[in-house]
Amino acid sequence: MRILGIDPGLTRCGVGVVDAEGRAVRLVSVDVLRSAADEALEQRLHRIATGIEAAIAEHRPETIALERVFAQHNVRSVMGVAQISGLVLRAAAASGIAVELHTPSEVKAAVTGYGQADKRQVGAMVQRILGLDAAPRPADAADALAIAICHAWSARSAAPTAALTPAQRAWQA
Repeated sequence: MRILGIDPGLTRCGVGVVDAEGRAVRLVSVDVLRSAADEALEQRLHRIATGIEAAIAEHRPETIALERVFAQHNVRSVMGVAQISGLVLRAAAASGIAVELHTPSEVKAAVTGYGQADKRQVGAMVQRILGLDAAPRPADAADALAIAICHAWSARSAAPTAALTPAQRAWQA
């Protein structure tokens, strides 16, 4: 299953693509779409929307995993995340792709085993799970991949341990 994971953000939007078969997950692509804070809002939204549409066209995911907007004290940040989430939902609908929402704590628990893990821990586990030389940077890239991995593992049926990479077997232990 090809999964496009999106960590929505107006300044930095993480976009990660993985192929998953059971618990075996392979990196396909990772990117961070950016917009400048001093740019007009409509231009920022257009820039991110164009990047999301390009990722869908290039990678042709079977599903999109999107971080669910969550309440926090910074209303400005929540608005940006909500706006980008809307763009993702619209692009998915236009492409006929189903979207699954995952909470930040659900994603952290899936990849680290702890729902309150910090960004460093998430990045380290994404690195380990995907067998990368280094954690994806910036954190938005690692978060997008973590969202895709979370979806792969929540949508899967139990897979035999033999299909796992050494890093994934270590993670299971």
